[in-house]
Amino acid sequence: MNSVSELLSAASREIAAAGTAEALEAVRLQYLGRKGLLTAILRTLKDLSDEERRTVGASANEARERIESLLSERQEVVAPTVAWFDTTVPGSSRTVGHLHLVTEAIQDITQIFSELGFTRVRHPEVESDWYAFEALNMPPDHPARDEWETFFMAHEARGGERFILTPHATSGTARAISTGPVPIRAINIQKCYRRQSDVSHTPMFHQFDGVYVAEGVTVGHLKGVLEYFVKAYFGQDREVRLRPFHFRFTEPSFEVDISCGVCNGKGCRLCKQGWVELGGAGMLHPNVLRAAKLNPNKVSGLAFGWGVERTLLMRQGLGIPDLRLLYENDIRFLNQF
Repeated sequence: MNSVSELLSAASREIAAAGTAEALEAVRLQYLGRKGLLTAILRTLKDLSDEERRTVGASANEARERIESLLSERQEVVAPTVAWFDTTVPGSSRTVGHLHLVTEAIQDITQIFSELGFTRVRHPEVESDWYAFEALNMPPDHPARDEWETFFMAHEARGGERFILTPHATSGTARAISTGPVPIRAINIQKCYRRQSDVSHTPMFHQFDGVYVAEGVTVGHLKGVLEYFVKAYFGQDREVRLRPFHFRFTEPSFEVDISCGVCNGKGCRLCKQGWVELGGAGMLHPNVLRAAKLNPNKVSGLAFGWGVERTLLMRQGLGIPDLRLLYENDIRFLNQF
């Protein structure tokens, strides 16, 4: 009994003094190993009387349990438990985001027109009334302004002009032809603002507006540019149709239609007659050229422009029913693309 008590006291001291996992393992073997001190005492029980065997055996077992408990507690100090894992199981990678659908569309559109020699330019979103309307052949009292329900600002520009959030990227065309030397071949892609919100409109949206001014520019050039873009963006099987229309800043003016990607121009519930409207285009009005101090008798120009979002949604297979979904930032929607 005295030997068991002394052995437990010695083991307790040595366990407390062990500073590494290796030292702690040496203490365990010294007392509990096959040739350990406590194991040796247990082997002598067969030589004792029945009463001594019961007493010494119980004491030795209690000492073993105490030593094992002390070893376990000290193990957590000298060697904190490391979670086990199976190295053969594939790891989980970090979630990687992607560009927004509209950003991807802007990049695609920029690339396509760069192949035709158009340089992307940038113009203010807060615009003066002159570039947004008057330079585009829409004087202050003209009813054509009503089509662009935009956001006017209380602050006035120099000379009494009103500031607005530009309602269309065509204001950038007015700037481009008034500042750049001829020939001019530019594409303006920017945010625009109108007081509209429904399945096909949002208060903020993107437009791209292209302009080409030089000597001898004709409607043939316009149709060629539009056909190149449509086939590059929508597919080689899509066709272009120009319908006469009226815009204040172009003459002649056209609505641009493309063959329906759902029925391939045969006619369906989406397109009715095989065509869907893409946007507007035309030859720059002489008054627009004069406002930019260009002589319409020497140079001519073409212009075209429509919404980036509308163009995106007309791509075959997307099937997005409401344009506003693009800007709700619903991760369940965005993760589909």
